[in-house]
Amino acid sequence: MALKRDRNPMPDFVRGALLEDALMEACEARPDYQKNDHLWWIASPKREAARRKRLAQMIDELKRGDVYMNMAWRAGR
Repeated sequence: MALKRDRNPMPDFVRGALLEDALMEACEARPDYQKNDHLWWIASPKREAARRKRLAQMIDELKRGDVYMNMAWRAGR
């Protein structure tokens, strides 16, 4: 499925957190729209604290595996 929005680059601090928590594979396994939405959502706030809070939420959701943006999600749907 092609993205309807521009692709958002992965900031270094996000890449570092995913590698540190061994979650890069889990992130890459998510649909393109989810990866793109998460990257925009994390990078968009002006305040560093907000970016870090959003990154922590994404990390938690990837660890759980069944959540996307605080909503139940199941791979293959």
